[in-house]
Amino acid sequence: MKKRIRALSRLLLLCAAGFVAPAQLIPAPTYHDKQDLLFYIDGPFARPVRNKTDWEIRRRHILENMQEAMGQRPRRNRFPLELEVLETQEFSGYRRQRIAYASESLDGRPDRVPAYLFLPTKLKAGAKAPAMLCLHQTTRIGKAEPAGFGGKSDLHYARELAEAGYVTLAPDYPNFGDYTIDVYANGYASATMKGIVNHSRAVDLLQSLREVDPQRIGVIGHSLGGHNALFVAAFDSRIKVVVTSCGFNSFRKYEKGNLTGWSHKGYMPRILDLYRADALLMPFDFTEVLAVLAPRAVFVAAPLGDSNFEVSGVRDCIEAALPVYDKIFQAREHLVWQHPNVGHEFPLELRRAAYAFVDRWLKGR
Repeated sequence: MKKRIRALSRLLLLCAAGFVAPAQLIPAPTYHDKQDLLFYIDGPFARPVRNKTDWEIRRRHILENMQEAMGQRPRRNRFPLELEVLETQEFSGYRRQRIAYASESLDGRPDRVPAYLFLPTKLKAGAKAPAMLCLHQTTRIGKAEPAGFGGKSDLHYARELAEAGYVTLAPDYPNFGDYTIDVYANGYASATMKGIVNHSRAVDLLQSLREVDPQRIGVIGHSLGGHNALFVAAFDSRIKVVVTSCGFNSFRKYEKGNLTGWSHKGYMPRILDLYRADALLMPFDFTEVLAVLAPRAVFVAAPLGDSNFEVSGVRDCIEAALPVYDKIFQAREHLVWQHPNVGHEFPLELRRAAYAFVDRWLKGR
């Protein structure tokens, strides 16, 4: 009851501030069992999820409970993208541009997100290419790593996918690369939610480009980018394919259920402030986040030696999500995973498998 009172108070304030609509004012029920996803809570009753209509109720509850920890997602922003091209370089097969785009208006001024955009130069007249949003790991240089500027060569996936004929876009996450912002002074409860908003606007940008087929957009990320890929896809159904490398495991298996690492200002401070960094108190888990994406195509790269996200916790999430993919959507083959015998890495053979998966769903081969 206390949780529901606190949540309702926060939602009333956010509604008054324009962050949420009045229809969002009834908090979702608490699910203590986040492994069994084939039921939903209806008042005092636990009802089985038998079909897509039932699943949509549980899915809505999951998204609402994610926002309990992340803060409410703002209502869709109609602010112009104001794409600015700052630098252009030509390469064999593609053009690389350093750009900035307006994510939203903050205090009447555009919040401009720095990014690298890769555009294929060999498209036939009138042809449109698939596109991939490419999210970086925790690295000071931010977007520059997937774009191919330094960092780890195994994480240059924005450049590699551009070489394969994709339009790719690599933006900075808040307070990485060239992007500095106090998200909390601007009304956000987490950097995670600000990232979701910025990344969703990146999808707007991709869909606005004449070179892009707006129905063929995916997302790829490693580590920080691996879970941010899941988060933005959970809230943005325009993303058709997700590749997540070393990005998550079940909260109960993360540091034995101690979520302090998820609670700093770069992520979700409410995890500590409201839930004592205790996995058992969390309103959502990655078991649910993975299932929310069903029946879209998801490739999970989860190495056996990943010290950040212990692999049995990844398997917990896959085992929880599979019944949703299989029984509700008859789409078991849309969820694929590999467990190579490496550490917190995204090596060449694993990337090749991920790119082939993306090709299957976005290029039809």
